[in-house]
Amino acid sequence: METLLNYIYIGVVVVLLFGAAIFVHEYGHYWVALRRKLKVEEFAIGFGPKLFSWRAKNGVLWSIRGIPAGGFVKLPQMITSEAIEGKPEEELPPITPLSKILVSVAGPFMNVVFAFAIATFIYIVGLPQPVNPSIVGYVDPKSDEAKLGIKEGDRVVALEGKPVKTWQDVNMGTILALTNTLRVTFDRAGQQFTHPLKAEVSEVFGLKILKLNPKDHPILIGIKADGPAAKAGLVTGDEVVNFAGVPVVAREQFIELVRKRPGQATPIEVKRAGQILPFSVTPAADPAEGVGRIQVEVGSNSKQVFEVMRPGPLPWVQVANVFDQMVSTLKALVYSKQTGVKAKDLSGPVGIISGLAIQVNTDYRLALSFLVLLNINLAVLNMLPIPVLDGGHIAMAILEKLRGKPLSVRFVELTTSAFAILLISFMAYVTFFDVKRFPLFKAMMNADTKVEQATNAPASTPSPAP
Repeated sequence: METLLNYIYIGVVVVLLFGAAIFVHEYGHYWVALRRKLKVEEFAIGFGPKLFSWRAKNGVLWSIRGIPAGGFVKLPQMITSEAIEGKPEEELPPITPLSKILVSVAGPFMNVVFAFAIATFIYIVGLPQPVNPSIVGYVDPKSDEAKLGIKEGDRVVALEGKPVKTWQDVNMGTILALTNTLRVTFDRAGQQFTHPLKAEVSEVFGLKILKLNPKDHPILIGIKADGPAAKAGLVTGDEVVNFAGVPVVAREQFIELVRKRPGQATPIEVKRAGQILPFSVTPAADPAEGVGRIQVEVGSNSKQVFEVMRPGPLPWVQVANVFDQMVSTLKALVYSKQTGVKAKDLSGPVGIISGLAIQVNTDYRLALSFLVLLNINLAVLNMLPIPVLDGGHIAMAILEKLRGKPLSVRFVELTTSAFAILLISFMAYVTFFDVKRFPLFKAMMNADTKVEQATNAPASTPSPAP
């Protein structure tokens, strides 16, 4: 019963937070449209069938719809789409390009304002930061890393000159790096040294990883007799350090790796009695779900701990960090051959809502920080000069101003419809991979976490989560 209530709580909070980001965006359009004397027919939160609606005193229909993944303000003078909506009931006067631009800019502008407001609140109440220090665990004496002098207990403090504090930072920095050979800076008892380390592309994830084992690993706490793990020679108490060539840093990551290898013989390395032992295990294919299972219970030798740093990062630092993350992601996509990052690695509505749910389940301040990221992303992406998006409306308004006359209705309809189809297709594509990652989202929801108050100084720049 307690679990059910928790899921209901998470669902309600996620809908409210996600809806808030959409609401402020659409309200920006709505408010400016009224001030510019535009006809506003409807203000809707969500898509799909109407759950309930009411008409305001100014005649605008307000509605809450069944799919909480967006919203819209119906402005017939902004874009004519007779092919989709039919001819308007009344002949409306044309509006100026300036009005179109102001109305279009208002939505993204409100998202930025909202992001700064949330970031200011986070600065006051503090921000939990992961305490998952990037401390190196076992180093194979025969490895290139050992030959360079890297030892167990060394801490990774920078990648390509950029500071890192956690294994999340290390993993994200490696994935987004534009090279396979990274300058990695270590700290040992206060002495720092840098080595060029070569990252390898994971056969499972298709993304780059460094050949460094973290100090903390999941532990096998129960093994089913005659199951794949038992047949492979694994025993209770083994610490999983590597699976399918991927260093294992968390329980949920290990579970997801196993799920991706049904029926495939896979190398696994475990730490037992201080030694690293190699095995080969073939996950059995689950007849219901078709995913791999080795029939073990997995625990952890550490709990994911967050420390609340108060005050939190300065508001503009939080927003700047989001911009930096967006630029890094875009560069990684552009240089996909070097980074391995592809469009399928992005998230659509399912991934965004799942990510927000994970943060809500951990701590409300992490959920608010995620909301800062979401609002800035909405603002930037909506300003792209693509028909259907706000930036497309602005581009068409500028073109109209330069031509000295409105664009043809047919041209607007065709370009808007074509890009709408492309956008919907892209969203369906990334959502497909979001659904495939759902077991990972579920595992992360169930991860053992602890948030505690830090006693040290103010927080530094927050690190992007992978």
